[in-house]
Amino acid sequence: MKLTQTAAWQDLAEHANVVRGLHLKDIFVQDAVRGSRDQIAAAGITVNLARQRILPDTWQLLFALTEQQQLRTAIEQLFTGHGINHTEGRAALHTALRATSDQGLIQQGQSVHAQVQMQLARMQVMVEQIRMGQWRGFSGRPIADVVNLGVGGSDLGPNLVVSALRTTHSSHITTHYISSMDGAKTAALLSRLDPHTTLFVFASKTFTTIDTLANAQTALEWLMAHGASKALALKQHFIGVSANAQKMSDWGIHTDHQLFFWDWVGGRYSLWSSIGITIAIAIGMEGFKRLLAGAADMDAHFRSAPWQDNIPVRLALSNVWNRNFLNIHGKAILPYDARLGLLPAYLTQLIMESNGKSVDHEGRAIDYRTCPIVWGEVGPNAQHAFYQLLHQGTEAVACDFIVPVHRQDIDAEPDMATRAALHYQHQLALANLLAQSTVLMLGDAALASPPTDAHKHYAGNQPSSTILLDQLDAHSLGALIALYEHQTFTEAVIWQINPFDQWGVELGKQIALKTLNALQTGESAQLDTATQALIQQLRTL
Repeated sequence: MKLTQTAAWQDLAEHANVVRGLHLKDIFVQDAVRGSRDQIAAAGITVNLARQRILPDTWQLLFALTEQQQLRTAIEQLFTGHGINHTEGRAALHTALRATSDQGLIQQGQSVHAQVQMQLARMQVMVEQIRMGQWRGFSGRPIADVVNLGVGGSDLGPNLVVSALRTTHSSHITTHYISSMDGAKTAALLSRLDPHTTLFVFASKTFTTIDTLANAQTALEWLMAHGASKALALKQHFIGVSANAQKMSDWGIHTDHQLFFWDWVGGRYSLWSSIGITIAIAIGMEGFKRLLAGAADMDAHFRSAPWQDNIPVRLALSNVWNRNFLNIHGKAILPYDARLGLLPAYLTQLIMESNGKSVDHEGRAIDYRTCPIVWGEVGPNAQHAFYQLLHQGTEAVACDFIVPVHRQDIDAEPDMATRAALHYQHQLALANLLAQSTVLMLGDAALASPPTDAHKHYAGNQPSSTILLDQLDAHSLGALIALYEHQTFTEAVIWQINPFDQWGVELGKQIALKTLNALQTGESAQLDTATQALIQQLRTL
């Protein structure tokens, strides 16, 4: 039976006919306790769902949908190593990377926990050598800069974490991230670095990603152009992180400087693995372990909490409701803390690469919407950019507002005047977050005297969730990222799609290789006429 024909789906569709006719301002008038009732907390995170266009009866119908779709069974399959990534024939065991104890999982005849702990120990040795100044470049000087060469999950996750936590973890090692294949960022960064003291982390699951290979080759040529022999450049200035040990060796990475992860770790879930070495270099191995611990706490919550108190499940169900029953096509991620500036970019990959699917588990075309279009920006910047559309545009958009409650970096400021000024700025950010979500909910009904001019009218009725971190530290950030992982998984279970493959990115890569040959040789006869014309123009410039 099609999902849209099932009893739970039909009940929600009928109920939506009622809810679509209600405005959030009226829902709040009729339900005086929803502000506190729809607030739940776990793992240092508090989520308020009261501003969603969801009634108490709606939640019960959504919970019935999870039961129909056997979400509890799917969660257990996720954590116990079943081959839930069925199109690639493997498990999705990123949760095992942060497990605090041996769960007895076996993959390919080996203990998962033992493999993970071995790589963590191996990574710790490298991290401590680098942070203590014992890792030396080709001229004998200690490493001062570490450049991560990766793309997608090998770039976005580590970059996000280091950017978010850099101000609360001091280190004399500076980390940098290069992902673009065009070479512009590579050239600009290399011009500012010292080849004698720069270490590169070549991070690629397959070690065949052309983008990363090109950047790594440029880095190698740069080192050799500044006096390093090829052997010393490869040995002293490269760490490899991959699921393919043979490819690392073939490229020239010294076996002592290879870190490994496994095919059951999806790229966008890999920051918890050895891919996170630049995180550990930036915030220390203990900081990295606290990141893992935060994610593990959210894992335990997701696995055991009843639906009513389950943060990832409640957020996922609100998204399904908005997408499939209220016809809301956009999702904005709005952190009100500049340290989380990369979170929207990270979540665009996590959510859209996971759930941007149009066939179900049986390979059948589906007749309902799946993943929304996800975008976002740091809240204050977004207020002066696209909030105009949110408040007065023609698109319904759901929003996630995210902010830490306490700022330990402000508390650590020694100068009292500066501390007071920064505290005021934090209060300003909190006030803006609350104000914007209120106006999105109520519209100009938030005013005692609403404007009469049409161009000043705020319709409101835009749903949002508010996510509060107790503070932004390694533990809470780990929990936040895991929260979104599990929200995405829950949505996929409801929609009957596989969130762990990404076949949609592969065809373009294949065609790019054919097109690259055409650009280099001019032989473009097998390409379409538009591409041929563009290649001809490019080759004349």
